[in-house]
Amino acid sequence: MDYYGAALGERRRNIFLACKTHDRSRDGSLRLLDDIFRRLRTDYLDLWQLHDLRTADDLRRIFGKGGALEALTQAKAEGRVRHLGLTGHHDPAILREAMKRFAFDTVLVALNAADVHRLSFLQTVLPEARRQNMGVIAMKVCAQGKLLGPGRLTMTEALGYVLSQAGVSTAIVGCQTPAEVEENARIVSAFGPLEETRLRELEVRTRAKAALFDYYKKPG
Repeated sequence: MDYYGAALGERRRNIFLACKTHDRSRDGSLRLLDDIFRRLRTDYLDLWQLHDLRTADDLRRIFGKGGALEALTQAKAEGRVRHLGLTGHHDPAILREAMKRFAFDTVLVALNAADVHRLSFLQTVLPEARRQNMGVIAMKVCAQGKLLGPGRLTMTEALGYVLSQAGVSTAIVGCQTPAEVEENARIVSAFGPLEETRLRELEVRTRAKAALFDYYKKPG
């Protein structure tokens, strides 16, 4: 984070800056926000997100008195953050319940071609996000590379599958080299939505090893 702060400078106005709070309390989240501003050398965030919602206890603490949601709404009222979001990749039921309790602007959610085989976010969270007109940020697009390689998918297929889903606004993809950044840029530049038959084909190809690809979900 300190590296971002050192590099932003005059570029800040041209960058959509998002961050998260893992703290479930109001006071802890506000302290974290102050630290974020100090390290990023900024005085506002474009998006502040509740990080990694997993359990009913997370919901109880976040939405209860003195919970993290109070920090988010206060920060937005004060103009310190522009938009509010939530994130999750563990249990779609928990994420969907949180979305029903508050009108968030965005949801950062795990989506890939293996998702439909068990505890599907695509079939539960994504429809709710569309109903609420929320921005959808896809993650785990290639399951940290586990979806890629011989006998699996190419990056073009993995990213194309996710970007073809109705309601997906953007995808975040971790890269290890400049070449991977350039490859992803080429894929997106040439992207066209995949047909339904092609989407189903990619799902079939991920079925046999779905347990490997959805490692981030709660045990079934």
